[in-house]
Amino acid sequence: MPGSWFLDTRPRRSRRGTLTLVFVGVLATGAATGAFGGELAAFGSAAPGGAAHGVGRGGPQHPADGKGAAAGSGAAREHGDRADADVVVSRSGDRWSAAYSAREYEGLRQALDGSYVGVGISVRQARAEGASPGGGAATEADRESATDRKGDAKGRTARRTVVEVDRVQPASPADRAGIRAGDRLHSVAGHQVTGEPVTAVVALLRGSDPDSPDAPADPGSRVRLHLTREGTDLHRTLRRERLTTESVRVDRIGDGVTRVKIASFTRGSGDQVRRAVRERVPEEGPVMLDLRGNSGGLVEEAVTAAGAFLDGGLVATYDDNGTEHALYADSDTDDAGEDGPGDVERRPLVVLVDGGTMSAAEMLTGALQDRGRAVVVGSRTFGKGSVQMPRPQSDGSVAELTVGHYTTPSGRDVEGRGIVPDLSVKSRGESMERARKVLSGLEARS
Repeated sequence: MPGSWFLDTRPRRSRRGTLTLVFVGVLATGAATGAFGGELAAFGSAAPGGAAHGVGRGGPQHPADGKGAAAGSGAAREHGDRADADVVVSRSGDRWSAAYSAREYEGLRQALDGSYVGVGISVRQARAEGASPGGGAATEADRESATDRKGDAKGRTARRTVVEVDRVQPASPADRAGIRAGDRLHSVAGHQVTGEPVTAVVALLRGSDPDSPDAPADPGSRVRLHLTREGTDLHRTLRRERLTTESVRVDRIGDGVTRVKIASFTRGSGDQVRRAVRERVPEEGPVMLDLRGNSGGLVEEAVTAAGAFLDGGLVATYDDNGTEHALYADSDTDDAGEDGPGDVERRPLVVLVDGGTMSAAEMLTGALQDRGRAVVVGSRTFGKGSVQMPRPQSDGSVAELTVGHYTTPSGRDVEGRGIVPDLSVKSRGESMERARKVLSGLEARS
């Protein structure tokens, strides 16, 4: 979509290994919420030409951020596949800028189109039970090895945390192999992962080297996993495939409430939300819009999704190098016809957010909050409101540079501030319970 704009969610300098940093926004989410995403959360940059996006990639806590522009430029000179973008980014002084090789950028474009190469596993970190991080399978030698590789602090972390399968995508290689949510993952392709950050685990699942990542492996490549389930060892060899992400999920959670969970705004997700609300929610039924851990995505998809809840009108304004623009939602009643949902603003609506709600997801939240359409429940959002544009370079590489910032309908600047919920809570479990209570009150008043 030439001329489109996009949001991005990670401060970092130009550096080698940008692809794996796609996942660091997920790590930031886990730090805030206690739930870590993984392979299925691997969404990257926009397509050449400027497709809008706002995906979580990176954060100040990632060790690569300490390398600075010089390290990235040196790597680019060594590999020679993104030198031009590295130069542009290093000169910009822009903490949100990024440089990609042509191959990296193509992988990120495919991710935003809703596909990725992998085995269908989403992983999270969990606290170890007692002193054994591997559910009884990890040995003392394993823990000593972790200390030798990463130092004493890393060894202590390894003893406290384990990597668990959070979700398995239906019909994926992992699903066909019988892998289940809750299985503990100990090694990927021979690399021990107990105590490792989910970013490194995800890179291994996709076939990237976590220490010097490039593009993921090709479909059809094999990866061997060692897992345990209730103390029983499981060894599985899987073939990676190109899979379609599940960015929108809908379920009933009792009391007539429909939860619409949007993991990220990949291509087509906006229409998925509109169809879900139109076809699966009663005309005046309560909706819980779950944007927790949503690291952003294609901005036009977030605007489209807004039309499921707003009767048209302003969603956000943004500036592009000093030129002001506005984004407006099309009401779902515009194309629903006689069998449509009627007044979209009659459905009671609560939006769930947390510290992992970023960028395009913050834009949608701010619009619904400013216009009095929803009650926002949770914790303060990430605070990413700057706008980047991809700039193709002569060597095929792509540089992302900030061109401006967006504001909510009331003029709030999200950058560095985030969205403050109407009702703040301390935990994810409490968020759900408080949201239910709010919805019951909204129903009574409607």
